[in-house]
Amino acid sequence: MGNADTKLNFRKAVVQLTSKTQPIDATDDSFWDQFWSESVTNIQDVFTLVPGAEIRALREESPNNLATLVYKAVEKMKFMYYVLKSSDVLEVLVPILYHLNDSRADQSRVGLMHIGVFILLLLSGERNFGVRLNKPYAAAVPMDIAVFTGTHADLLVVVFHKIITTGHQRLQPLFDCLLTILVNVSPYLKTLSMVASTKLLHLLEAFSTPWFLFSQPHHHHLVFFLLEMFNNMIQYQFDGNSNLVYTIIRKRGVFHALANLPHEHNAIARSLAAAKPAKPLHRSRSAESVKEAAMEGSRPAQPAEPGTLNATLPDTPAITSMTERESAHPKDQLLPTRSGGDGQDGERDQDQDQDQDQDKDHRTARKTSQDTDNRENNNDNVSQRAGWQATGEWVASWRSRLPLQTIMRLLQVLVPQVEKICIDKGLTDESEILRFLQHGTLVGLLPVPHPILIRKYQANAGTAAWFRTYMWGVIYIRNVDPPIWYDTDVKLFEIQRV
Repeated sequence: MGNADTKLNFRKAVVQLTSKTQPIDATDDSFWDQFWSESVTNIQDVFTLVPGAEIRALREESPNNLATLVYKAVEKMKFMYYVLKSSDVLEVLVPILYHLNDSRADQSRVGLMHIGVFILLLLSGERNFGVRLNKPYAAAVPMDIAVFTGTHADLLVVVFHKIITTGHQRLQPLFDCLLTILVNVSPYLKTLSMVASTKLLHLLEAFSTPWFLFSQPHHHHLVFFLLEMFNNMIQYQFDGNSNLVYTIIRKRGVFHALANLPHEHNAIARSLAAAKPAKPLHRSRSAESVKEAAMEGSRPAQPAEPGTLNATLPDTPAITSMTERESAHPKDQLLPTRSGGDGQDGERDQDQDQDQDQDKDHRTARKTSQDTDNRENNNDNVSQRAGWQATGEWVASWRSRLPLQTIMRLLQVLVPQVEKICIDKGLTDESEILRFLQHGTLVGLLPVPHPILIRKYQANAGTAAWFRTYMWGVIYIRNVDPPIWYDTDVKLFEIQRV
């Protein structure tokens, strides 16, 4: 490991990392500089530097430090790129999803949930992560989710749906991050299962109800994310995603309702008056269309034990402040088009002038989208401070920008075909319709494929402040017995009992 001083500093760092009483701040650069004193290029190096026994002790005694270690390891770019080049990234993904699912009902573990989501947001900005998600998933650990047969992408969708629909209400600020992760990986997902497809349509159905859209100034962003995800999969991965296409056709009323969303003052008032006080994401028939049975041996997520100390956290930074948009089509690569009849992504032959024009278009689209998001976020912040109410002008300002063209064209082409084949052959079995969709194609019928824009995580002041507050909250709570903070002037934040 180098000279004796380097070894000694590293061992001191490991002792500090594995100490129950010394949580490590993710922004403590001096500590992490000595921890990564040797070049780490693969997962084996991590277990060489921090032996398995200490990792297990870390998991049992200092789970917050373990989460921070994983976050910093992924953040270390050389390490992350190695992991993304191998299937090892899935060995990181599955435990994270397990703990996210298991922690979703426990408000005292909201901080850990944030760290797990931030790790996945960081990974989702890389193409190889999305590609690796197509590897088949064989359930190795029982999880409290619907049983399915599919890929790691299906696991990602099913767990995120579970978090959004049954998680603690303090997780709502993470919805933007969860859907951003799905949007980032969507251009590379080749075969979503029926279970995962149904979950996604259930989210759209819930988020697009008028009373939900009109209740908060930022709720329509969730609909934009889901529509962008569907468009990416239709334009770039149509072949293989017959389950998603079939589900979109079955739930086409949701898209027609969005296209005709009322924006008159009286209609908005009626929608809000009809709002129920129950949880927004109530179960609907679309969520129940696939019979669900939890994995054998799984246990439901449990809330925090009564009396658990819980530190307040700063607001989750806005997704636009945490990410930077980048084109998924570097100038020196060819732009993939919709998949053809053989199921493989096609490629366009482009000369240098076309590449330059496309690059310019991407920059223009990225700038326009960023300007729009920034303007909307500013409006949201002002509106929330001023006692906001939905208006017809506000609804009209974003309804006209809903990216529905691709989906509406798909429905225009396929719905008559599906209805005709059902009438002609008297079909009542969805498997026959799925077979028909599997052999269909929309090449030349859809709008020109849109450029793929990836939202890459960027270190920023908001997340740095969040991490700092979170870690100091852990330090405070772990040192209330003995009460070292009494009779001091330390006033960091509010501590509550669950």
